[in-house]
Amino acid sequence: MPTDERVAWLALVPIGLTAGFYLLPASARQNLFLQFLPQLAAYGSLVIWWKLNANALPALGLSLGYMKQGVGWGIGTGCLLGVVNSTVILWMVPALGGDVLFLASTPHARMPLFVMIPWFTVLIAIAVELNFRGFLLGRLEHLCGRWISTTYANGFRLASVVAMLVSALAFAFDPFMVMTFRHLHWIAVWDGLIWASLFLRWRNLVTVIAAHAIEVMILYLSVKTALA
Repeated sequence: MPTDERVAWLALVPIGLTAGFYLLPASARQNLFLQFLPQLAAYGSLVIWWKLNANALPALGLSLGYMKQGVGWGIGTGCLLGVVNSTVILWMVPALGGDVLFLASTPHARMPLFVMIPWFTVLIAIAVELNFRGFLLGRLEHLCGRWISTTYANGFRLASVVAMLVSALAFAFDPFMVMTFRHLHWIAVWDGLIWASLFLRWRNLVTVIAAHAIEVMILYLSVKTALA
């Protein structure tokens, strides 16, 4: 991780906008532009940060020499999470009295199968992971590393743990995520933590993109079939 990284604080902008969204009145939270504003700010911040840092690609986990590193773990993790989360959504949540029927009317569910699988799913995974793991998690780890020096016996740093937690919560509480998936957005907390762990272990964004895309494909097919 480069020690001379510039404007890493830009990662705090979308996080602040995410927190601010929940201070808005309920009527304003229905506005689609405001729901997407944190993500739009994140991509804008990413572009600025990219232009000011010479080693942007490696810092995002996009080093050409490491593209295959840990991909098998990503595929396996995606399969496991897809099965586990499908079980939680289709069996556990209804058993506890939670509603899942609304999923049939989400934008994702209404999309044609041949568009969603695999094309749109892969595009979503690339965009989301570039934002939340490559940019936000990486910059948060860099910022936390300036303030927290504790390192555990296994070499894992407390700064990395804090960055994982903050980025996972920012992901799970993304306004569009919450407004679309309602109470099920909590599932994104453990998804975010697991994907963050993969990224910090392998430093390869392709690994996390694979995990994300495969999980979403399994979830999409499971939910669409069950609610058809």
